[in-house]
Amino acid sequence: MDKLHAMATFVRVVQARSFSKAAQSLGMPRSSVTTTVKNLESHLGTALLRRSTRSLSLTDAGERYLAACHAILADIAQAEHDLSATNQAPRGRVRVDMPGLIGRAIVIPRLLEFEARYPDIEVVLGLSDRPADLIYEGIDCAIRSGALADSTLVARPLGQMAWLTCASPKYLARFGEPDTVDALARHRVVNYLSNATGRPLDWRFRIDGQEVAMTYASRYALNETEAYLHCGLEGLGLIQLSALAASIYLRSGRLREVLADARCAPVPISIVYPQARATAAVKAFVAWVIEIAQPELAA
Repeated sequence: MDKLHAMATFVRVVQARSFSKAAQSLGMPRSSVTTTVKNLESHLGTALLRRSTRSLSLTDAGERYLAACHAILADIAQAEHDLSATNQAPRGRVRVDMPGLIGRAIVIPRLLEFEARYPDIEVVLGLSDRPADLIYEGIDCAIRSGALADSTLVARPLGQMAWLTCASPKYLARFGEPDTVDALARHRVVNYLSNATGRPLDWRFRIDGQEVAMTYASRYALNETEAYLHCGLEGLGLIQLSALAASIYLRSGRLREVLADARCAPVPISIVYPQARATAAVKAFVAWVIEIAQPELAA
């Protein structure tokens, strides 16, 4: 059995979440892909995938083996690159995941600068409010906000992002301005739904030097940043969002900050990557993001 071929096939099946889609992307018959994975499981003496008529999922052994496959395949790709690209600029594909707001406001406007500096690097950019699983989805690096749960990732700080409580002049003219955090319970708010849990995120404030988390009932709740912002602009209720998202509307007067003296502490922003995927191209992209993002995210 060609173990490297089997590893690469297994990784593609996991990424595609389908034997048929993996076969199509690999240019192989579906039966060959299925047989390759079955033979790999037989060789290892354990099941790597749970199969059903509608979905595939990793077993515990499959999760561990997937991480090992990513590391081994990345090492081989890096070794081949090092041999063929001595004294050459970084090249290859970098798969990136980041919040849509940071992508639209900071990264995309300057991608041509990155292209000019590294013309041989292809960037596959995923923008989503749902954090991707870097190992499971084969992501090379990602921008994350808040405390980092996975200590196995290399993390480089980008800065901090303030969170503001805002309302439109239309809302304030109709309902007035809350003068305390307690007064929010008597106002209309728009909740933002966590993409991880589906439940509304807490509203966070700092009161008498202490960070507090509050929950409020709401008529409207959304799980996408742009739509959430537009609810605030249309006067549907108070919203709590990043200063980066609010800045242009604060300057134009379409939003006003309220309860500024109760702002919570800024949220740390980092770029993270698995050490096993730290190719020259990934390191170049990470360094460039740090260069352009730190001035924008300075505390």
